[in-house]
Amino acid sequence: MTREALHELIDRIPEGEIAVTQRALEYLARDAAFRAAMSAPLDDEPVTAGDAEAIARARKDIQAGRVVSHDEMLREFGLQ
Repeated sequence: MTREALHELIDRIPEGEIAVTQRALEYLARDAAFRAAMSAPLDDEPVTAGDAEAIARARKDIQAGRVVSHDEMLREFGLQ
C-alpha cells in the first residue's frame, strides 16, 4: 500500500470515526519503545505498606499544591 492509497482510505472514513482513527494512527506513528511500553503487561507486584504510605503522601502534596512543574525541573537541572 502506498501513502496515496492510505490517504484515499482516510478520506473515506466517516466523520464520526475520525477521532478513533486519529488515535490509532498516532499509536502507529510512535516509536517502537513507546509501543512496547504501552503493550507491556500490568505490574502484578503487590503494593507494600510503604508504597501505600508514599502514594498517600504524594497525593496530599499534590492536593496542597506542593508540586514542581516540568519547566521548573528542566531549569533546575540546566536543561532549559
